[in-house]
This record gives sequence, C-alpha cells and structure tokens, in this order.
Amino acid sequence: MKSGEAQMSKPEFFATPGYGETQSENMHYSQAVRIGDRVETSGQGGWDDGFEFPETLEEEIVRAFDNVERTLRAAGSSWADVVHVNSYHVLGDDSFDDHNRVMVEQFRKRMGERKPIWTESGVTALGHPKMRVEIRVTAVDQGIADD
Repeated sequence: MKSGEAQMSKPEFFATPGYGETQSENMHYSQAVRIGDRVETSGQGGWDDGFEFPETLEEEIVRAFDNVERTLRAAGSSWADVVHVNSYHVLGDDSFDDHNRVMVEQFRKRMGERKPIWTESGVTALGHPKMRVEIRVTAVDQGIADD
C-alpha cells in the first residue's frame, strides 16, 4: 500500500444470536456485514428464534423491526445509525395503508426525528410462506449509537 492511501476495510460478517446462527449453518448466509463504518443487513422477517410468526400483521412488523435491531446490535450498530430502509410487503387481504401505519409508527419510535430514505415494494412472496414483511437496512456509524 502506498503512503497516504486509505486502507480498505475487510468485510466482517455477523450472525444474529439465535435464528441467525441457524440460518448461517443451514442456509450458508450471514445476517449482517460491516465494512468500515457501514453495516448492511440481510432482510429480517417477523419470526422468533424458532421461525414462528405472530398471528397479526402489526405484531409481525414490530417483530421484524426488533430483529433488525438485534442484527444491527450484533454488528455493533443501532437504529440511530440507519440511513436507508428497504421493506418488502406481501399484501394479501391487507393494503399498503395497513402496513404503512405500523411501519411509520416504528420509524418514529425507533429513530425519533431521524428520517432515513425508504424504498417500499409490494411482492408476491418472500423467503418463508408465512412471511408478510421483510426489512433490510443500511447503517452508517454516526458515533451516537444507543445501547
């Protein structure tokens, strides 16, 4: 490396304790990657550690936000560092309004005045037949991460 040239950070991969370790072993992928001050997550659903899903859409979305938080924490980050959100929604009998109400409530609860960029997509299916929502995020350490 030349003098004064910035050293490129090596990717560090993380498995969320619980379900992430299961997915790492069974499906051969990680829940998050950190490269320098940037963290990217895999899509997080509203499952528990046994891959069970709640009955209600609202509970599933809240649990997906909880799982994003768990995954960010595993990689040394938090919702306070999130700059970009992608969400994927299987609408079924629900409308985007049903999904958006809970999504926006969770944005306000978890990020306060911070307003990340957000791309929301309706899809026909996700990685598990019971999934109705999947959320992935990009975080950039701001030096203000909360514990």
